[in-house]
Amino acid sequence: MSARLHSPQTRFALRPLAAAMLAALGWLAVAAPALAQDAPKTDAAQAETQAAKDAKDGKEIKKDADQTLDRVEISGTRASLQRSLNLKRNAAAVQDSISATELGRFPDDNVADSLSHITGVSISRTAGGEGQKVSVRGLGPEYTLTTFNGRILATDGEGRDFAFDVLPSDIINGADVVKSAQASVMEGAIGGLVNLRSASPFDQPGQHGLLRVEGDRNTMSKLNGGKISGTYSNTFGKELGVLVGVVYADRKVRTDTAGNDGGWTRNPISDPAANWTGNAWGGNIDPNGNGVLDPDEEGLIGPGQFRVGSIMEQKKRLALSGKVEWRPSDSVKVVVDGIKTRLDSPQVGYQQSFYTLFAPGRWSDIKVQNGVVTGFTMNSADPEQQLNPELLNLTTHRVVDSALYGANVEWKATETLSFNGDLYQSSSKRHSGGQDTYTVLRMNQPNVTSVQLTGSQVPNISTTFADGRDLISGLANGLFGPKDFNTHYLGLSGDNIDDKIRGITLNGAWTVDRFHVDTLRFGVSTTRRDKNRDLVDNAINGGENYYSGTNAINVGTLGGNVLDQHLSLPNFMSGVSGSFPRSFLGFDVPNYLAALQAYNGKPRPDGGTYDFSQAGPVWNPLQSYRVREKTTSAFVQADLSGDQWNADVGVRLVRTKTTAKAWDAKIASLTENGPFNYTAVYADPTEIVQDASYTYGLPSANFVWHFNDKLQLRLGAAKTMARPSVEQLAPTSTTASVAWGDFTQVYGGNADLKPYSAKQYDASLEWYYARNSALTFAVFQKNIKNQITTSWETGVDIGVPGHLFNVMKPINGDTARVRGMEIGFQHLWDNGFGVRAQYTRNNSKSVVAGVEGPLAGIAPATSSLGLLYEKGPWSLSATADHTDEFVSAINVIGPGFHERAKAITWLTAQASYEVNEWLKISIEGRNLTDAKQEYTLGNGAITLPNGYNRWGRAFMLGASLKF
Repeated sequence: MSARLHSPQTRFALRPLAAAMLAALGWLAVAAPALAQDAPKTDAAQAETQAAKDAKDGKEIKKDADQTLDRVEISGTRASLQRSLNLKRNAAAVQDSISATELGRFPDDNVADSLSHITGVSISRTAGGEGQKVSVRGLGPEYTLTTFNGRILATDGEGRDFAFDVLPSDIINGADVVKSAQASVMEGAIGGLVNLRSASPFDQPGQHGLLRVEGDRNTMSKLNGGKISGTYSNTFGKELGVLVGVVYADRKVRTDTAGNDGGWTRNPISDPAANWTGNAWGGNIDPNGNGVLDPDEEGLIGPGQFRVGSIMEQKKRLALSGKVEWRPSDSVKVVVDGIKTRLDSPQVGYQQSFYTLFAPGRWSDIKVQNGVVTGFTMNSADPEQQLNPELLNLTTHRVVDSALYGANVEWKATETLSFNGDLYQSSSKRHSGGQDTYTVLRMNQPNVTSVQLTGSQVPNISTTFADGRDLISGLANGLFGPKDFNTHYLGLSGDNIDDKIRGITLNGAWTVDRFHVDTLRFGVSTTRRDKNRDLVDNAINGGENYYSGTNAINVGTLGGNVLDQHLSLPNFMSGVSGSFPRSFLGFDVPNYLAALQAYNGKPRPDGGTYDFSQAGPVWNPLQSYRVREKTTSAFVQADLSGDQWNADVGVRLVRTKTTAKAWDAKIASLTENGPFNYTAVYADPTEIVQDASYTYGLPSANFVWHFNDKLQLRLGAAKTMARPSVEQLAPTSTTASVAWGDFTQVYGGNADLKPYSAKQYDASLEWYYARNSALTFAVFQKNIKNQITTSWETGVDIGVPGHLFNVMKPINGDTARVRGMEIGFQHLWDNGFGVRAQYTRNNSKSVVAGVEGPLAGIAPATSSLGLLYEKGPWSLSATADHTDEFVSAINVIGPGFHERAKAITWLTAQASYEVNEWLKISIEGRNLTDAKQEYTLGNGAITLPNGYNRWGRAFMLGASLKF
């Protein structure tokens, strides 16, 4: 583990946040008054303000002594924090919550961003910097279960981990992160259960509505976006209530990116104990050119491929939500609700790629420092050995349709017996088959190139062509055009995923009130999940190389206005030093594909004529699967209490049956088209079907001791489980990597993989020392068994003549352990100021085949600091969320060579002004420190740059109208 993880700044990450927080509040104090002028208050308005203040202070408001108490609705950040603290204090288990600031208005634009303020929660970000995946208590998204009103949410990915960017925050009223276990709570999480809640129309009796309009702008990309949302609720007496909501958002974002997509090349090491056989496709890196792996060349590292560019994304969201609540009597409540969303979020990446992979005779003037090739020249007379810079278009077609519909009935059968029944269906659909692209155009002019590693995310690169043109200045000045490029790699891929979950639950509660037993809870449930994936690509039919090698077409001859963009983006890679092209050409795939189809019938050098249908995507049985998972569970739980304590103890019994179908296809023949360029011909696919089942008993116990009305201690112990990711249950395998010369067979999984299981222990001391204020401290430990990891076997004969393969398989590893501590603090002063802070520290390790290492994707420390001021019409707040450096991938180029994500702090701030009781205007800043996500690769002695994402600052101006 690097020294960075043990620095004082990292051990307590709240310290460096304070200055940024104060600066953000100072900015808000200056910016907010410009939004509106203070309106003079009437006596009625002053009285209303005082009533709201009293309500915020917990006071009761009466019309007169003889009348029923009026309800004064509380809104705003302070009220949200109050509700969240009350939920935590009164919860039966260890829990933290986030609540809406008002009807239809969540604290952040993204639910994942709001969850990152919670102790023990960290998030990953997608293009544009938006939060997407959630990790709890040092365990990744695959250990987390996400539900909506207690119902499992279907996902558009291959696994179970939920992508929060498909769900607009406007349809969420609250979110609970449940960290300890109860028998009565759905199983399937080791890290934590994230339950999203929708509002009830009876939360605010009467007629209420909110219409909100927002516009946003990113300062890095100079792109604009907007959102409009509306929420309406009404109650008709005490019997009937309705709530509906609609959201439409259209946001444009840009992500500058750099990385080593082709990986770093590392020579093998002869010592078997080193357990590294090398990954150099073109031959071992040989600085002295003697054709022998000398002792000082063992383990030598050099760049394989690096690229730099920008990802453009237009994110459109549409969401509809509704709820009808019927209470025909005091003993019956019926709720029918649903949500339907569409995320239309295509990404187009315009990038330049430099394929520098070593091959004999390709490098000269090689410089080596500390076991790393830091510089070389590429000046071979062989056109295939020259650099040949490339243009990439990487398109991700992501259109996700999600829905969840359900009905819930509560029935109080007698004074002591009640039942709750729930029926729901959740679905998610994303059909991207054949619409994702990895397309490459390749420069075809003789050149001399030098590459120098500087430690920056992009090396210095200098390319001079035979006609005297320089790559950097020539791109900046428009000196290159279509004739300088040939067609090369045409990767057309994508998958069609359909996920459907159906569940039914029947729970009961019997009030006992004897022998310290308050309530006996019991229930049964059944869930069926069907997840289908169909891969559609042109790898299985060799179409990706149809226009490459000797069959490449000059883009100038191709015509069709393929190279139609000269990209000089504002602030492009401004945070990265070095000399490399910062202007580049771009092409859109639809124009390119149309031009290729128009070229049909022209003579093809290898005989025959060009026919685009030979290169088009087809159904690929490899990595396609059908998985059906049926789960039946039953539980019994006793809720107990005494004079100063309360507790629950119970057990949940879970039975799961899995049926998985996939296909296999052997390589019938393999053709070498050139260096690192192969075409495989596959035999007809054969069907593989696997059945498996398992049964788990999951006991749990929770205990709360109330020292007094302010101080309480929670203790919890349980056995928990998390099921394997869905794609890991399918017996798929693929050898698609042979297309670029990597002879590896990758098995996706098998139905016999066991779930993760854990024995977990929790202790939490909570001091609610003042109204709406608390200081909490918690410790936890999770001992995990059956951890799923990857095995790697080299030199395997899989039946392809002349080639041995590496084989990768998911396996149940030995053990893993996660332990940590959490500190939470919240204080709200009567003068309008408030502060909240959290710090979480994790210590984790895994043991696979007797070898101890870190758990990938786990931040050793996360923290959050929030400051707020809310009084009268003004509301100001700023929040900084910090994630410490963590290991993001293990053993990337050999044992101990881990990829690390550097520490990142995400700062947001907002100010709002309530012009009157109907109108509020607001301004919000996101990523105010212009945080970047950077990755490195190393073993402690060697550190290499391995990735970079920058999203820029964004500002949002909004107005909301209440009635």
